[in-house]
Amino acid sequence: MTTYTIISALVLAIPAVFIYRKIFAGSANPTSTGATAGTSEKAQEEPKTIMQPPPDDLAPPKDDPFTLEQLKPYDGSDPSKPIYVAIKGTVFDVSRKRETYGKGGSYNLFAGRDASRALGMSSLKEQDASPDYSTLSESDMKVLNDWHEFFSKRYSIVGKVVDLPPAVANL
Repeated sequence: MTTYTIISALVLAIPAVFIYRKIFAGSANPTSTGATAGTSEKAQEEPKTIMQPPPDDLAPPKDDPFTLEQLKPYDGSDPSKPIYVAIKGTVFDVSRKRETYGKGGSYNLFAGRDASRALGMSSLKEQDASPDYSTLSESDMKVLNDWHEFFSKRYSIVGKVVDLPPAVANL
């Protein structure tokens, strides 16, 4: 084997390896080319979301009785007290999101009460913040049920509302 043959083999092998990597390894690893490495890394990052995964440190559910009047002090106005939100009669401790449900928070309307109707309607209006959700449409009921499921996975259950309006007391 001559030096010329070895050099010729290397000259042919380098493009062959490059083409092989481009065709076969390129589909498995989109960052294999230098020109797209910076943008592909960003594209491969997990998309950002405002939704946090459910916590794994929820307290066991409690069944403490609350009247609608007894819920009122848990509206976030007193920083020494927890913040409670009731949905369909289930009372959740949302204190871990004080900035959202506390005084001045974007969802403070729901704190210290059962505002199931407003949640089902996706409303932030005071007049909709009622525990009576019996008149909700089917689609609004689905929204309300989705909220109840969401809260059940993310916040500790601390009790039940015992004086819901008769129209929803047994739902």
